Amino acid sequence: MDNTRVAILGSGSWATALAKIVMTNQSHIAWYIRRQEAIDAFVSNGQNPGYLSNAHFDTNRIHFSTDINDIIAQSDVLILAVPSPYVQKTMSQVHLSMKNKIIVTAVKGMIPEENSIITDYLHEHFDIPMNNLAVIAGPCHAEEIALERLSYLTIGCADRQRAELIGRILSTPYVRTTVSQDVNGLEYSSVMKNIYAIAAGLCQSLRYGDNFQSVLISNAIQEIERFTQAAYGVPRDINASGYLGDVLVTAYSKFSRNRQFGQMVGMGYSVRAAQMEMQMIAEGYYGTRCIHELNERLQVSLPIVDAMYRILYQQQSPTIVVQELTQELM
Repeated sequence: MDNTRVAILGSGSWATALAKIVMTNQSHIAWYIRRQEAIDAFVSNGQNPGYLSNAHFDTNRIHFSTDINDIIAQSDVLILAVPSPYVQKTMSQVHLSMKNKIIVTAVKGMIPEENSIITDYLHEHFDIPMNNLAVIAGPCHAEEIALERLSYLTIGCADRQRAELIGRILSTPYVRTTVSQDVNGLEYSSVMKNIYAIAAGLCQSLRYGDNFQSVLISNAIQEIERFTQAAYGVPRDINASGYLGDVLVTAYSKFSRNRQFGQMVGMGYSVRAAQMEMQMIAEGYYGTRCIHELNERLQVSLPIVDAMYRILYQQQSPTIVVQELTQELM
């Protein structure tokens, strides 16, 4: 496994957490970071400037580059950890073939311009075989990885052997991995759980209590099951950690930026003001529109998604919309 050359594409907190995990098992990694000044600060301080100050790195074991093609050329496995609104711009720089690479998407969102999950986008635009595309799902906040708190990941790939290889690369004493072949189901669930985390945060700010939150999230997992079955009808255990576990941690954790975003909107912030205040991407904002528009074709019952769309994109009153939502949940 140490001969497998692994690269990280992206520089945020999740990319940093994944790099920390990978470096437990690999002697060296390659790492694409967009700005040279960020690389220089990283090398000087041994940590990523602005992200996960608890995570320290031996930078002698890292090949940094601002040239994504340089990183791709010398890697076998590419872990894509770029926020979904920036995936297209990042990948537009690629002019090398990636057909023989294993691409692992750690993006918990969709391509906003295309309403496309990341694996479909990579397959269609870069001609990467589906057997070479994998996803990372499950309850695993970057901040807890930095603290080496026990976490769980699910690796989804159509090729089980490749999923198991990625699982070994990402397994540490504090990260346990399982594998799945439900790539699309895991990916859609990873998108939708961020929408429900926004809803949970928003409802907390509107002073709905724990009783309502439990009903909200139990309905949320039912929405995910209905949508994933309609979009990609294969058998799956929606109560597994890659689905339900991810929903729970994203909806309830203090580390959840989507929950924080929802709290701010519930307190009266505009979407733009909340985004500027956080200075981080809340993937669920973009996911809300993508899932809502995809569902115009599928016509699945998604009252929570519809409510968040009305609040975030139609500027309707959170108080009124959530009050109406309470009448639809059981």
